Amino acid sequence: MNRKYKLIRSRLLLPLSEELGLSTRIEDGYVLIDGEKIKEVGEYTPEVGERIVREGGNDLQVIGSEKEGDLREEDVPCLNGVVLPGFVKAHGHDHESPLIGIAKDEPLTDWLDHAVNVFTGFLNENAEELTERFGDSANLITYTKARLDDIYYGITSALTHHCNFNKYHVAELVEANVRAGTKIIIAVGSQDRNYDPRILDTPEEAVKRMDKYTAEFGDRERTWIIPGPDQVFSNSAEMIKALKKWARAHGTLFHMHSSEEPNTTAWFYQQYLYSPVGYLQQAGVLDDMTILAHQVNNTPVDLDILKETGTNIVHNPLANTILGSGMPPVIEMLEMGIPVAISTDGSGSSDSQNMLSAARLASQYQKAFHKNARLLPAQQVLEMVTVVPAKMLRLNTGMLSAGRDADLVLIDLRRPNLTPTRIDNVVENLIWAADGSEVRWVIANGKLLKDDYRFLTLDEEKIKDNIRQLSELLIEYKKSHQEIKATGARQKEG
Repeated sequence: MNRKYKLIRSRLLLPLSEELGLSTRIEDGYVLIDGEKIKEVGEYTPEVGERIVREGGNDLQVIGSEKEGDLREEDVPCLNGVVLPGFVKAHGHDHESPLIGIAKDEPLTDWLDHAVNVFTGFLNENAEELTERFGDSANLITYTKARLDDIYYGITSALTHHCNFNKYHVAELVEANVRAGTKIIIAVGSQDRNYDPRILDTPEEAVKRMDKYTAEFGDRERTWIIPGPDQVFSNSAEMIKALKKWARAHGTLFHMHSSEEPNTTAWFYQQYLYSPVGYLQQAGVLDDMTILAHQVNNTPVDLDILKETGTNIVHNPLANTILGSGMPPVIEMLEMGIPVAISTDGSGSSDSQNMLSAARLASQYQKAFHKNARLLPAQQVLEMVTVVPAKMLRLNTGMLSAGRDADLVLIDLRRPNLTPTRIDNVVENLIWAADGSEVRWVIANGKLLKDDYRFLTLDEEKIKDNIRQLSELLIEYKKSHQEIKATGARQKEG
């Protein structure tokens, strides 16, 4: 069913919009969708329902209603849930689902060599055999699983940092996104030093790759291509400058990891006599169109530079804690006016794409570290996974208001862990009590992707079975794979 208008009515509604007020909570609310955009948002009344049903006619689909034709106002159910904007993930990786649980209890650079670089190298080396086995590209299978994970948790828009071997497989990621029906910004990776030698570039090669992918996919629906040099330690100043020049010429964002792991950050300073932020400042690439992921390990000068340049930060608390990287000074950043969004990173380092879990951990850590329970309240961190990243990514989403992209989720309030949820505690329960599995409906760009927990655009069982097989093949591959020490300071070990 693909009708022009969609109506969803729920017991509670969080528009998170500037028009209605970011903290507004509506009891018995509705959202009316016209094509790919939101047409109306507000409090539901029988009169509103009668008008919408009358005007929509046979072009109206009522979410949660089994009746398809000759609708009446009484056919509009008030779903026992809360509707809010779809989550916006400002940093992640779509190749990591098969890596969950692999090379745990290790710091970042060890984990990259033992998990990420091994897996992506495995896919690259065995591409033909894997395609023959599965009848599809193994990269496409992996990226499609990432889209499934996002929809499961209510993520409708994502910036995917497509690093290492994945930079050769942008076509598969574009295809996975089109199949899923989500939005995606693809930050195409590059490296020219201190990394696996099989994938090192020159600046000229990296720029040509950007031109090629833009020509091929620049007009693809719900897809944007931007430069994404991997790490500061793996990209020279020449590489970084060349790709930022490309970004400015094409009016795009620019995305990198920065200052993620303490030992690597300290090694970088000793090697290059600048902190990663100082290095980026010297290269002239920091501005309000640059987004840095992590930025965990800082100097006071770093924060001043970030503030002065308007650089955006994406905080990934799940990965930062699991990899033992530490946590960034989020409170200081926010107090200085540095834009900060909350995200999940890839599944291999964070183990899930649960945005509510990421928001909760971000708040918990800062409350405990500063011994101040008032820091990062539920409303603020909910905005940091919706409103804030949407603005950071320059997307017309993250809020429910007329003219915005029709991206929304309904969280099921029938679950024991969300009972009782009322208008006065709904935001708090989403952050402190939800486990992330309660996403019952997902709509992206006006298209229904998840209907009463059922995936509509992706074959869930087939994708999961393929990923299980890939994961098992990877384990066998690792048994005979010679360890590499190619990432950052690790390349000089042994």
